[in-house]
Amino acid sequence: MSPLSLYLLAGLGAGVIAGLFGVGGGLILVPVLIWTFQQQGFAPEIIVHLALGTSLAVIIATSLSSIWAHQRRGAILWPVCLQLTPGLMLGALCGAYLAKQLPGFALSRIFALFELFIAWHLLHRTVPALIQPTHLPRWPLMVSAGVGIGMISAIVGIGGGSLTVPFLARCQFTMQRVVATAAACGLPIALAGSLGFLLAGHQAVNLPPGASGYIYWPGFGGLASCSILSAPLGVKLAHCLPSARLKQYFALFLGVLGLKMLLF
Repeated sequence: MSPLSLYLLAGLGAGVIAGLFGVGGGLILVPVLIWTFQQQGFAPEIIVHLALGTSLAVIIATSLSSIWAHQRRGAILWPVCLQLTPGLMLGALCGAYLAKQLPGFALSRIFALFELFIAWHLLHRTVPALIQPTHLPRWPLMVSAGVGIGMISAIVGIGGGSLTVPFLARCQFTMQRVVATAAACGLPIALAGSLGFLLAGHQAVNLPPGASGYIYWPGFGGLASCSILSAPLGVKLAHCLPSARLKQYFALFLGVLGLKMLLF
């Protein structure tokens, strides 16, 4: 299968998952990009970083498509998103530069264990409400949470939904609103994170033609074009499924992903 075909298929899958679970699609994009870059013969020392940066760039497009579809249903909690945004962007910028210093093997193992913990947490724990749906946490808590979510998200090239969804679910919002707001929060993470990888890689050696820093534009084009089209389908599914069932599906998705990454 040609690299373009892989980009298009991965983009379709990432778009559906982005809309359904409120993630940016990076959980699919990063592994596909790494494998495709290997098949294209890119320099091994820049493959993981190039995949992370390209994934975050694609998530800009995926998030915009998901936001548009969720906003039509009035499901996004904009006050929550706006309070998280400063921390998300600061954390994503820092995470991009930190990722440049860390080996991919260690990052993948840490992320896999974290995903398994979140999956278990969603399936087995009943957490009392931290806030009521009409009251937001204090601003310092939102900024701190945003920094942590943004930093981890940039390090692993995702839109942060796997972190934002559990955080907001503890606040006792409905799962549909949680997913919609997480999708909106993916945009500032993707913007700041992709900028960070662009700047961090501007002097990297052995970059392939078509790359700017750690963003590979041919891959971005193929992935983004399909993810934009398929994200509204995931949003439609998210609003059709019961809240409890959607939470179970999300936990199962994270668990399978975590196991696969841990055993890779």
